Amino acid sequence: MYAIVEIAGQQFKVEEGKKIFVHRLDIEDGKNIDFDHVLLIEEDGKVTVGEPIVKDASVQAKVIDKVRGDKVIVFKKKRKKGYRVKNGHRQNFTHVEIISINGKISPKKEVVKKEVVEKTEEPVKEKKAEAKKPAAKKTEAAEKKAATKKPAEKKTVAKKPEAKKSGKK
Repeated sequence: MYAIVEIAGQQFKVEEGKKIFVHRLDIEDGKNIDFDHVLLIEEDGKVTVGEPIVKDASVQAKVIDKVRGDKVIVFKKKRKKGYRVKNGHRQNFTHVEIISINGKISPKKEVVKKEVVEKTEEPVKEKKAEAKKPAAKKTEAAEKKAATKKPAEKKTVAKKPEAKKSGKK
């Protein structure tokens, strides 16, 4: 079940238990409030649209807190004229939790717990420790190659003879 409600000039889609931020309302924290400007209600697939509002419909909510939004920077400039104006703004909001729609608190969806009727215990199979095979010995030929290898020698680069300079006198 959900509803479309107009709050402080804006439209919000609300459901039971949902928390929303609306523009600052003059109500103390912890108090309940009724919104009677309901534009649409959906209940079990049946949609009721108001003309412009649904009669006898209301949404009950509880005020949680009053907060401030993020800072928004407004910068105006006209190029080549030397005109620059920078302003900042933080909007005030009221944090609201929806309690019920249309005076009816819908039953919350309950998670069905599955119980295991019979639990068969299987013996835990222990992993057999695999016998590690000893490392394969190097063959005699491989050992001889390793012993006869010498570290790589540095190669020297022969310098090229400098070209003779031909000088004119």
